[in-house]
Amino acid sequence: MRSEDLAFSVNTNATFIRSLLSRLQEAGLTTSQMGTGGGALLAKPAEKIRLLDVYRAVEDSEVFAFHRQGPNESCVVGKNIQAAIRPSLDRATEALERQLASVTVAHVAQEVARLGKFTIPWKGC
Repeated sequence: MRSEDLAFSVNTNATFIRSLLSRLQEAGLTTSQMGTGGGALLAKPAEKIRLLDVYRAVEDSEVFAFHRQGPNESCVVGKNIQAAIRPSLDRATEALERQLASVTVAHVAQEVARLGKFTIPWKGC
């Protein structure tokens, strides 16, 4: 699929989509094909690509990242807040990753087709 078509579908610009596709290609999830009928293709079957794989390919920071400037170490709250909250944030991140690992691109495509009342393969907007 062409980056312009993907961008139209998600209402963004093609440059942003090409950036994401580049990350997905580096992760081995997509390939690109030049020429007529070219564009982005899945590098492996949709059933083998988990949302967790996609998430890890395109996200470059933690789900719950602390501010780059740490809290005030001379304050009893500031000194201990990160250690107090980190276990909860770690458990939330683990839950998110478990959920993403349980869903494939094929599952998402099937649900989109069901909701949109069309069949796969689909020929575009």
